[in-house]
Amino acid sequence: MNGSTERTGTTAAPATGSPATGSATTGTGTAAGTTDVEHLKQLHRRRTFGAWFKDKGWRHLVGIAVTVFAIFPLLYVLSAAFNSAGTLVGSNALFSKLDLGNFTALFNNPSRPFGRWFVNTMVVGVVTSAATVFLGAMAAYAFSRMRFKGRRIGLLSLLLLQMFPQLLAVVAIFLLLSGISEVIPALGLGSQLGLIMVYLGGALGVNTYLMYGFFNTVPQSLDEAAKIDGASHVQIFFGIILRLVTPILAVVGLLAFIGISSEFVIASVVLTDPDSQTLAVGLYSFVAQQRSENWGVFAAGAVLAAVPVMALFLFLQRYIVSGLTQGSVKG
Repeated sequence: MNGSTERTGTTAAPATGSPATGSATTGTGTAAGTTDVEHLKQLHRRRTFGAWFKDKGWRHLVGIAVTVFAIFPLLYVLSAAFNSAGTLVGSNALFSKLDLGNFTALFNNPSRPFGRWFVNTMVVGVVTSAATVFLGAMAAYAFSRMRFKGRRIGLLSLLLLQMFPQLLAVVAIFLLLSGISEVIPALGLGSQLGLIMVYLGGALGVNTYLMYGFFNTVPQSLDEAAKIDGASHVQIFFGIILRLVTPILAVVGLLAFIGISSEFVIASVVLTDPDSQTLAVGLYSFVAQQRSENWGVFAAGAVLAAVPVMALFLFLQRYIVSGLTQGSVKG
């Protein structure tokens, strides 16, 4: 009995001490972890300004400098638009004078119909952008889904042709439209339709290549499943593909609209009638004549001309990042 009692006591002792030992270890680990966190916080507080600036501070400085560099011209133009003095020198003190004189003069000049220029720009920009997206999407679908002789050479040719801007062909465009005017006046010089056709001539190229990379991200198994159900290429293109590639369509349309709204050289050659001119060509008339420039009215027109572009950009903002990056994953 005594032996049994001793063995039982000996065996029970470690079991009784184990929880105590475990509790002590747990408490020690918690205390050590708390000490380490507090130590790291103290080191973080002790870090000097030089160390912070070397690590992250210089990035803030560069960001502030770039922001000021980008915003200052916009503020200067906006200040000149609300200053009816008519000179840029009077706008050196930003927003020293605020009135709507420039905007009133902008719409009260019969020889320079700003409202008509604005409508012309919207018509040319919307029609050309929509046609650019449609033509580019069809070309990208053909290059992405169909296999034909000369496919890769055609892609490279489009990319190479884009290296030569339409500006180099201004003389040829003028002579071509001048000859067309004698046969079809609606497509010749002075017509907006002729300008749209000229713009569409350079619509392919980088747009098709950009869409081609995005179209390749759409699984071809969707096309195969649709073909098994009896769908044609037209049904696949309009019913499936266009709905899946909406981001890149929005990006191409936005870029096309911005480029057309600000284009000056070709539009000034083609549009000879003041009533058919766009904003870029019409606004230039306010500052074209030496010693009679009206920079205030020009700035007011530039501010109003930027409103549609900014509104379209904000409306399509959710598509821009995905449209520009997703197509670069697979090409």
